[in-house]
Amino acid sequence: MTELSLHILDIVQNSIVAGAKHIHIGIAEDSERDTLSITIGDDGRGMPAEVVQKVLDPYTTSRTTRKVGLGLPLLNDACRSTGGELHIESAEGKGTTVLATLGFSHIDRQPIGDIAGVVVMLIAANPEIRFTYNHQRGANRFDLDTNEVKEVLDGIPLSSPQVAKMLREMINLNLDEL
Repeated sequence: MTELSLHILDIVQNSIVAGAKHIHIGIAEDSERDTLSITIGDDGRGMPAEVVQKVLDPYTTSRTTRKVGLGLPLLNDACRSTGGELHIESAEGKGTTVLATLGFSHIDRQPIGDIAGVVVMLIAANPEIRFTYNHQRGANRFDLDTNEVKEVLDGIPLSSPQVAKMLREMINLNLDEL
């Protein structure tokens, strides 16, 4: 994966497969501390401790269609290559939280990529899931909660192309202003 937004997409897909009803995506860009942090949390099935200990092994996967799972190992490598690290906390029946920390200015840090496109695609494809997304750059912050968006839309589905276009424009505009 060449962009961090694609890592986020991969991890959120795992959350969806795990039956999550609420998925949180958080990004914090801190140039003063020279860190970029990505948090993805869910209320899905969670994993037993022995599985959490093995998830960074590419030959550990719950998929039956192939014998490798590269998402978390690749993100771990992306973190480590910039002096950062990857932490995973999970409890059965309670959900999972993935925290990736990368060196913000490190030459090997992957670009964030099309985060607005990824967030909107996830929301439009999974309108039954509550997504919360926040993006912080220094002291400035943008927050999005699909429950609040649904209230404003008053019955217009999140999967509507017009809603997707509006959300993408809103996210990009707010990120430009951060």
